[in-house]
Amino acid sequence: MKKVWIVGSQGHMGQALLNFLDDTVYELFETDRDEVDIVDEAEVLLFMQRMRPDVVINCAGRNPYETRDCADADTLYKVNAVGVRNLAQAAESIQAKLIHLSTDDVFSKQSDVPYNEFDPVSPGDLYGKSKEAGERFVTQLMTRYVIVRSSWIYGIGRDFLDVVIQAADDPNTKQLVLEENETAIPTSAEELAKVIGTLIEGEHYGIYHAVCSGSPCTRKEYAEEILRLIGKEDQLEVCVKEGGKQPYSVLDNMMLRINDLPVPGDWRETLAEYITRTGGKQE
Repeated sequence: MKKVWIVGSQGHMGQALLNFLDDTVYELFETDRDEVDIVDEAEVLLFMQRMRPDVVINCAGRNPYETRDCADADTLYKVNAVGVRNLAQAAESIQAKLIHLSTDDVFSKQSDVPYNEFDPVSPGDLYGKSKEAGERFVTQLMTRYVIVRSSWIYGIGRDFLDVVIQAADDPNTKQLVLEENETAIPTSAEELAKVIGTLIEGEHYGIYHAVCSGSPCTRKEYAEEILRLIGKEDQLEVCVKEGGKQPYSVLDNMMLRINDLPVPGDWRETLAEYITRTGGKQE
């Protein structure tokens, strides 16, 4: 039975993976900061050498909604860079595969075409820079790794979908004002978990983008689709702050495609399925 260590098991993707992976097929180790703090180098190495997982999936990190305006660079780099370094060097010491979750925020968002895995990174904010630093530690320290970048993940934990639904549920809120109108692709945590499941089993390494299929949308369009699906499109107006930026952060699943690996489903269909199943509430 293959041993899989899920780091950051209480977060978006940690929970999605625990729901998806069959514990009769895998021996699952689930830890969050209280069990193993990834910023503690000795603690990470001790757990790695004691449990000796075959695959480590790093879902740890801070939610962008909590860190985007955070001025404490030390805290961000501790988790998103140094913590990743600790996992990378410990995994390499036992030749475990590391699957590290990253983000579209490593790109400049100035393009007008989707970013593929071979495009140069150039993050524009503190969060993106800390995530890019983590990626560099993985590529510099490891021989068996997969970096998975995604965007606008929803499904478990606080995310943009929750923000929209909470605003729609508040009778005192008539307007949701977006600071910027970024273009990207909403991605179901469940669909992303399926991609990671494929990468656990295969001998595929390197960088992979994994976002849902379908035409990209703006934040405004995404919010309006959520409202339509919950039947509250007439109760909340979505608008963009005057002068708000319009970054382009669309990822292309090129590596999945050219390696003949399954690509996540259409974002509108998967979003509709999720809301039908859950009412848009966290699972």
